Amino acid sequence: MAVQHNPHVTTTGATRARQQRRAWLVVALLCLFMLINFADKVVVGLAGVDLIRDLGIDSQQFGIVQSSFFWLFACGSIVGGVLMGRVPARWLLAGAAAIWVLSLLPVIWTASFGVLIAARVLLGFAEGPAAAMATSAVHTWFPADKRAIPTSIVTAGAGIGPLIAAPVLTAVIVNYSWHAAFAVLAIAGSTWVVAWLLLGKEGTESTGEPGPRAGDPTDHVPVRTLLRTGTIIGILVLFFVSYCNVALKVSWMPMYLREGLGYDATAVGQLSTLPYLGTAVFLVLAGIASRMMTKRGVSNRVARGVFPIALVFFSGLSTIAFASMDRGPLQMVLIVIGASLASGGWGVAFTAVSDVVPPRRRGTVMGIIVAVYSIGDVIAPLVLGGLVNTASTPGAGYASGFTMLGVLLVVGALIALPLINPDRDRRAIAAHARTTSDPVGIER
Repeated sequence: MAVQHNPHVTTTGATRARQQRRAWLVVALLCLFMLINFADKVVVGLAGVDLIRDLGIDSQQFGIVQSSFFWLFACGSIVGGVLMGRVPARWLLAGAAAIWVLSLLPVIWTASFGVLIAARVLLGFAEGPAAAMATSAVHTWFPADKRAIPTSIVTAGAGIGPLIAAPVLTAVIVNYSWHAAFAVLAIAGSTWVVAWLLLGKEGTESTGEPGPRAGDPTDHVPVRTLLRTGTIIGILVLFFVSYCNVALKVSWMPMYLREGLGYDATAVGQLSTLPYLGTAVFLVLAGIASRMMTKRGVSNRVARGVFPIALVFFSGLSTIAFASMDRGPLQMVLIVIGASLASGGWGVAFTAVSDVVPPRRRGTVMGIIVAVYSIGDVIAPLVLGGLVNTASTPGAGYASGFTMLGVLLVVGALIALPLINPDRDRRAIAAHARTTSDPVGIER
C-alpha cells in the first residue's frame, strides 16, 4: 500500500527550520550588538594614560570622565524600556546604535575635556537600554524553557567585545592615536546598523512555560507590583553590585594594571583581554549549566537564582584576595575570576525576570532594572578615582578600592539569596491577577 505524502507536514517542518536559522542569526547579530556596546565602553580606559597626558587632567578628573558615561544611563534605560514593545526592534536597536556612532564622531577630531564628557554622556544615554533591548528581542525568538543559552550567548558579547577590542584598539592607540581608536569604533557601529536593518527583526515567540503567557490576566498587573516581588528586588541587588564590578573593570582595570601593578602598555593591552575572555566563557557555560539543571528538574530558584548568586559571591572572595596580593600569575588568575565570574550569571538572571514578568510589562521592568543598577556605574568609578588620588601611592588606592568592591559583592550576594525565587513570585503574581476585579483600576 502506498503511503500518501502530506505536503502540509513538509511545509511546516521547512518553515520551522527557517525560523530556527533566523532565530540563531538574530542571536549572532545581537551578540555583535553587545560586543560593540562594550567595546565603546572600554576605549577610554585603554587610552587612559594618553588621555590624561593630552588633556592635562588628574586621576580624579579621569574618574569623572569614566563616570560621565553613566550620568544619563538610567534615563536612557527607562526611555528604552518604555519604547520596547511600542517601536519594532528593527528600528529601535538600529536607532540606538546609530546614536552610538554619532557620539563617537566629535572625539575623533577634538581633544577637549568638555567635548569628551559630552560625548560620553550621549553614548551612555544611548547604550543604557542596550542589554534590556537585546535580551527582550532574543526572548521573542525562543520559548521560556529554551532561553537561557541564547540569552547567555547574547550577553557574552559583553565579554567578547573588550576581548577583541582591547588588543586591536591598543594597537591603534600605540601606532596611531587614541582619536583613531574612536574612528574604528564608529565604523564598526555603522556596519552593524546596516546589517541589522537588512537581517534583524523581532520573533513571534511570547509563550511557553514557565513564564507568563501573552493575554493572561497577569498582563494587567501594574509595574509597581512586579517591582515589589522578591525576585525582582533580589535581581536589582545582584545586578547593582555586579555592575559596580563591571564599571571598575571597564573604566579602571587597564589603569590598575599599568599604574598600580606596573605592567607596560603592550602587556596591559594583552592582559586586559583576560577578564573579558573569562566573562564570555562563564556566560556561555552558565547558560548551559542552567539549562541542564532545568532539564533535570532542578527548581528555577536554584537554576536561575542560587546559581548566579553563588557566582557573584565567589567573585567577591576572589576580588578581596587579589587586592591584597603582589603582582604575579596567581594574582592575575584571581583578577580574571573576580572581574568575570560575577558577570557569568547575567543571562541566567535575566531569564528569571522573564519567568516572573508578563510579556507586556517585560520591556518596562527590564529598563527599570538597568536604570537602577546603572547607579553603581556612576558611583564606583568616582569612588575609586578619589581613593587613588588621595592615597599615599596609586597601588594603595587601588588595593583599598578593590577590597571594598569585593566586600560589596559578597554582601550583595547574601542579600539576594533569600529574595530570588521565580516560581514563588510567578504564583503570587497570578494570584494577584485572579483576585483583582477591577481591570481598569490595576492599569493605573
